[in-house]
Amino acid sequence: MREITENKEYPGYLLKCKEQLNLDSGKSISNFQIAYQTYGALNEQKDNAILICHALTGDQFPAEESPITKKNGWWDLMVGPGRPIDTNKYFVICSNVLGGCVGTTGPNDLNPETSKIYGLDFPTITIRDMVRVQKILIDELKIKKLVSVIGGSMGAMQVLQWAATYPESVKSIISIAGSLKHSAQNIAFDEAGRQSIMLDPKWHNGQYLDKDDKPENGLSVARMIAHITYLSEKAFQNKFGRNLQEKKDLSFGFGIDFQVESYLRYQGRSFVDRFDANSYLYMTRAMDYFDVSEEIYKNRKNIIDNEVRFLVLSFTSDWLFPTKESKEIVSLLNSIGSNVSFAEVVSDRGHDSFLLDEPQFFRVSEGFLKGIK
Repeated sequence: MREITENKEYPGYLLKCKEQLNLDSGKSISNFQIAYQTYGALNEQKDNAILICHALTGDQFPAEESPITKKNGWWDLMVGPGRPIDTNKYFVICSNVLGGCVGTTGPNDLNPETSKIYGLDFPTITIRDMVRVQKILIDELKIKKLVSVIGGSMGAMQVLQWAATYPESVKSIISIAGSLKHSAQNIAFDEAGRQSIMLDPKWHNGQYLDKDDKPENGLSVARMIAHITYLSEKAFQNKFGRNLQEKKDLSFGFGIDFQVESYLRYQGRSFVDRFDANSYLYMTRAMDYFDVSEEIYKNRKNIIDNEVRFLVLSFTSDWLFPTKESKEIVSLLNSIGSNVSFAEVVSDRGHDSFLLDEPQFFRVSEGFLKGIK
């Protein structure tokens, strides 16, 4: 049984599913829900829908004011009336991923079998599991084929998974700053972040909510580590250099001397107010497990038969998901005979470029979407 209701905690909707969801791990969950938001209007033919897949620390609020941050949505430059993803033309859907902490079932929710918070009893999930849940939502909305599935970073993993698993349900894919599989370096960064959380005494082996506690220090450090990877060396240099923070001389201590230190600490502190530590563990693990190469190759006939078009985008200064990894996506898609376009956007702002004001990126994305009929 499935039911769509208004979300009483956040703007948008909930799809409540009283059924069993089988996961890649061999385990399952039941009575799960999917939190999502929509923008624009679904036309009578239901053929103008676009699904946006959010990144690791994103949510279902890419546009307008975010109820989480009280600032513009994380992709407000990309999504909205007259934007590249034009909500005057498209019906835009964005859901919080499985394992998230903004309404979709995750480790900080109640386990219906025990009536206790899941914590680490929540099954380990994969990117394919996240996409499986998104497909349930799209089916419930009675949308047979999406104009496009679009996402950056962890969102790019999801869009490639859509192409591999459900090519009959998409006309096009836009993969932004992504890869076919998580690199050893990125797994290492993820593990450093997870260890910072798990070594915090307030983590309580994942049961911190039962103890009305929170591993704030560990989650803050995890965010600081990750945030370093989101910017380029030039972006750090241009923004901060070696400028001191509200002082003329070094303190010769271990407080904040440099502006960049103050910036990272702020990023860490603000993150703990809007994100769940266990969700961070589960979602980074899902990214580590991601490798869609073989599935795309095995399902190549369905991808070709359904005439899925691909746009692969990268940024020159992105060292987290460098251009060579996007070219690997293009190479695989070319090898199976798919229709793929590629663009490397010149930017000195690193991995986060896809969230910033990058006119070349906007032009290429908008032009590609205009060509999808």
